[in-house]
Amino acid sequence: MLPKLRVARPTNNLTALLRFYRDALGLSVLYEFKGHDGSDGVILGHSQAPYHLEFTAQPGHFVASAPNPEHLLVFYLPDQADWQAAVTRMQSHGFTPVPAYNAYWDRQGRTFADPDGYRVVLQQADWSL
Repeated sequence: MLPKLRVARPTNNLTALLRFYRDALGLSVLYEFKGHDGSDGVILGHSQAPYHLEFTAQPGHFVASAPNPEHLLVFYLPDQADWQAAVTRMQSHGFTPVPAYNAYWDRQGRTFADPDGYRVVLQQADWSL
């Protein structure tokens, strides 16, 4: 059995990240928690996907900003219609594409900055090695 990947990251604004990852990007809320060892959080993804994202916030604790333009989460969407629908959904929620630091990602994709400044690429390509 292959393991699932969880990317976990703290934030100062769970509400803004939910708007970006759930509403605009279309991920599902898999689990939410409040007051778990002093933290609130949400786990997002797709129930059958081998990955999920966890965002946590701790009341009274400020998380310093860490992103730079090369911190990327890349979602490969090989179907043109699915890719266009994802880009349109992001834009309809008020998120405008930003130029990628590496021009490679602009050739077949669109890059969006989340509310914390981390970047998500919607790549219109199949992933292969």
